[in-house]
Amino acid sequence: MVKAHSQNEHFTAWSGSLKSGETVPNNYVFSGHGCDGKNISPPLEWDGAPSGTKSFAVTVFDPDAPTDHGWWHWAVLNIPANIHKIEEGASNEGRLPLNAIEVVTDFGDAHYGGPCPPKGDKPHRYVFTVYALKKEKLDVNKKLKAESIKKNIEENSIAKASFTVKYGR
Repeated sequence: MVKAHSQNEHFTAWSGSLKSGETVPNNYVFSGHGCDGKNISPPLEWDGAPSGTKSFAVTVFDPDAPTDHGWWHWAVLNIPANIHKIEEGASNEGRLPLNAIEVVTDFGDAHYGGPCPPKGDKPHRYVFTVYALKKEKLDVNKKLKAESIKKNIEENSIAKASFTVKYGR
C-alpha cells in the first residue's frame, strides 16, 4: 500500500486494494461496454486532513479518455468530517456514509463505474482524489454530472490527496 501525499504533507489517501501506479484488479473494472469486471467500488482511506475540514469529497477521473473533458468514473460529496474511509462495494451496494451523495458519472448514473478504456487504446490513468472541504455540505443537485460540480469542489477545497492507478485492455 502506497500512501499518496497532497499539497498538505500530512493529508494522505490510499486503498488497500489499489496500488499507486499499478493495474486495477478485475473486481474494480467496469462490467459492460466490452469490459468484464465486477464493477465493485474499491475501499478508500484518508488521514491527516487539515483543521477546518468540515466534509470530504471523493472523485475518480480518467484524464486519458478520448473526450474533450476526460471521463468521470465516480464522485461522492458531503462525506462527514468524522469519516475517514469508504468500504469496498459501498457505492453499488448503497453503503456510503450517512448524508453522502453520489452525482452522475459519464456512464450516466450516480454510482461508481470502474475503468473500461476503449479496446486497443493505451492503458489509461485513473486518478482517485479525496478533497478536504471547508463546507459541511455542498449544495448541488445530485442529478448534475461530476464534470459540472468539479469547480464547486475545488472552490471549497482546503486540501486534496490523490493517487493514480492504470488499466488497459
